[in-house]
Amino acid sequence: MSYLVKHYMNKEVRIIEDTASVVEAAQKMVETDEGYLLVLNKGRLSGIVTENDFVKKVLAQRLDPQKLTVREIMSTPLVTVDPEEDLLKAYDMMKQRKIRRLPVVKDGIIYGIVTASAVAMGCGEYVDRSVRDIVRWTAPFGV
Repeated sequence: MSYLVKHYMNKEVRIIEDTASVVEAAQKMVETDEGYLLVLNKGRLSGIVTENDFVKKVLAQRLDPQKLTVREIMSTPLVTVDPEEDLLKAYDMMKQRKIRRLPVVKDGIIYGIVTASAVAMGCGEYVDRSVRDIVRWTAPFGV
């Protein structure tokens, strides 16, 4: 069984234009109950804004969210993963860069987003299956 990103990604992604205000982005996150928004610039993926960006780049700096645009606080350059990539490779990318969400993109097309919780679930399945295989192949015959 293969453990590919495309099997664990969420195909529904939340987006916002980079010219939107930080307040608009926060309201959209609340409405959609998601902790991120993929940011578009003239229809092209250009970054991601997360609740972490709000805390570190707005609140902690005591900036006025009414006066800021998403472009000013988004995380960029954007780290993405191919839908055909191995889930463990996606995990390594997330771990190295200390990120919890990884947009799934191929040839400029957004296919979805894979999250740390989805990766954890997939890796858990991988470990369970590997252990079962090891037990099956190392158990004495006829037992």
